[in-house]
Amino acid sequence: MSRETQLARVLECGLVAVVRAPDPTHLVQVIQALADGGVTVAEVTFTVPDAVGVIRAAKKELGDRVLLGAGTVLDAETARAALLAGAEFIVSPTVNLDVIKLCRRYDKLVFPGAFTPTEILTAWEAGADVVKVFPADVLGPQYFKAMKGPLPQVKLMPTGGVDLNTAAEYLRAGACCLGVGSQMVDPKAVARQDYEYLRGLAWQYTQAVRLGREV
Repeated sequence: MSRETQLARVLECGLVAVVRAPDPTHLVQVIQALADGGVTVAEVTFTVPDAVGVIRAAKKELGDRVLLGAGTVLDAETARAALLAGAEFIVSPTVNLDVIKLCRRYDKLVFPGAFTPTEILTAWEAGADVVKVFPADVLGPQYFKAMKGPLPQVKLMPTGGVDLNTAAEYLRAGACCLGVGSQMVDPKAVARQDYEYLRGLAWQYTQAVRLGREV
């Protein structure tokens, strides 16, 4: 699957599930539950113990059903380890030019994190496929509307504090997709292995995306 096709898949889904937990044991099942609810794009953060092992196991178990990525990637060495384990995209909390360069080299999607207009444009010009605006809840949907004025060509993804109350608003303000962490990948549900609850949350977020995209 080409990078362009994978990007189209991310944009069509409209959601990137941010999967993190102190115990990696059941995260493959968590990712599967999210996919059952309609969220078929997920990043496993490198704050998860043995994140590489989780990515490898999820890739083996779920195959192409889920577009699997790695998050909280801080350097090119970590990005490369994630790609070798089967990650198809890399997400960073900051603009790391070496990470972007490595992803371009291997023709993989990269979503660096940025906050200011200068950081956003720097990430985009360096080769970002989508710029993750983090932490989005500090800025709010109006920031995205403001950024689309001078930077209409930049694809922006809010992450941090996006929830069911704000999801549609971010999309209407110009976000191309949403990064959603604990509000959808609920830590308590993950801990008690309540996959039905997680499936339901995922479905609710897919409906919020649909609502936000209605003209």
